[in-house]
Amino acid sequence: MRQTVREFRQRAEEGDFTAVIDDDGRHGARDLIERAAALAEAMTPDGTRGGTVMVQADNSWRTVVATLAAGMTGGVLAVVNRHTTSAEFLAALEDIRPDVVVAEPAALREWQGPGLPAGWTAEALDGWTLLAAPGPRDVSRWKGGAVIGFTSGSTGRPKGVVQSETALRYACSRTRDINGLRAGDAVAALVPLSSTAAYCFGVCMSLMLAGPLVLTGRWDPAAALTRLAGHKVRWTMCVPTMALQLGSAASGSRVLDGVRAITVGGGPMDRGALARAERSLGTSILRVFGMSECLGHTSPRPDDTEEIRLGRDGRPFPGTELRAVAADGTVLGVGETGRAEVRGPSLFLGYARDGEVEPPALTPDGFLPTGDLLMTAPDGTVTVMGREKDVIIRGGRNLDITEIERAVASHPKVARVCVAPVPDPLLGERSAVLVVSENGSGDLGLDEITAHLERTGLSKAKWPEFAFTVGELPQTRVGKLDRGGARELARELHALLPVVPGPPGARPEPSELGDV
Repeated sequence: MRQTVREFRQRAEEGDFTAVIDDDGRHGARDLIERAAALAEAMTPDGTRGGTVMVQADNSWRTVVATLAAGMTGGVLAVVNRHTTSAEFLAALEDIRPDVVVAEPAALREWQGPGLPAGWTAEALDGWTLLAAPGPRDVSRWKGGAVIGFTSGSTGRPKGVVQSETALRYACSRTRDINGLRAGDAVAALVPLSSTAAYCFGVCMSLMLAGPLVLTGRWDPAAALTRLAGHKVRWTMCVPTMALQLGSAASGSRVLDGVRAITVGGGPMDRGALARAERSLGTSILRVFGMSECLGHTSPRPDDTEEIRLGRDGRPFPGTELRAVAADGTVLGVGETGRAEVRGPSLFLGYARDGEVEPPALTPDGFLPTGDLLMTAPDGTVTVMGREKDVIIRGGRNLDITEIERAVASHPKVARVCVAPVPDPLLGERSAVLVVSENGSGDLGLDEITAHLERTGLSKAKWPEFAFTVGELPQTRVGKLDRGGARELARELHALLPVVPGPPGARPEPSELGDV
């Protein structure tokens, strides 16, 4: 982050300004730079510059200071979540092999294990602990990487995504231009800054704009609305669940009419639900497509029609290429659905493995398969049709989870929805739907849901066979839908249904199920 930090320091020297607003209040740019200089000195007790710095990234001034300190010393920053388990942290240590670790003492007591830096211990960031190893320190092993963020792996092992400063700045500059942001504008980070996307579009974006970064330490939709409106935030990004919860909390007040737009990505989205949320909030919602490995590579514009902003996933950033391919690699045309592949300036360098970069598995012409299904419209906008593996296999028939979710979510009483498989001794799997009702409008029974699906024209073969109204859907640490947790919840609720006489394992087809 050398260039970004250098530019930020230059602007602070020209005139102080509020750089962070968090649970502790306002923090000026010059104050943060002074704190960063102190942290940089503590990180390099023997004068050895650079190094790989692993920091507990919380939504406070500390994460910004750690970024500034890493940039001052020419180091690489790895951000981890406070709720990282001991096993996950040990795996991260193996892959990152940090020279410095900075975290609150309670976290370090939980994260004890081989691989922690040894040599110097100091207090840092107002009561946190810094562990540092002596030199030499080699950041060239990251092949130009500046930031390492973690994302969940399919095997359960966290994956360290290595991103260059060039990639971060490209993603931020394209997002800035699309949303009409200007120097000094306030942006907010609602998702934990340990998320690669939240770090990019929170910390990096605010440093580039030299404006306030508005943070919330704990997710509370009502409190977040107050902070966003009170500090005149012009733009923020969040996951779909957060956007819908903000819309419910706003209760039609249009409290965010001063916000230019809210970028939403990272999970299943329904046009109707998002439209209700933006009308309640008074701002525009932009549905986008991106991933930690290729940050925010599509977006609509705030002045696009609702169909484009909320019904599709935007257009590729200038300089980014996105295509759909068939199983044999043939590039598909307009209107055809295929496997999504992306190539562009925000593509990551690789995954952190054993202290160095493991290059990504790209196609021969440099595209990254995303694991999504994609369709391109004649106007160049794209729509993600779901994940390649988001299917329920019922008696040999594949049911597209995303298609069913979109149809259910169009019901006016549905705030959030997730479709998950439940076991069946004969068919293997059946589909169950978990529903959060809009503004507590009560239980949504299976009969009401299937009647709505019939009106939408969804094939009867795709209708869910069980319906459960729940208070909230399971979420990951960054607020995304936790599909693993949803599957487990659906199985648990399904198991509570009474067994009726009939073949072994037979269950009734419920028409209405109670709140959980």
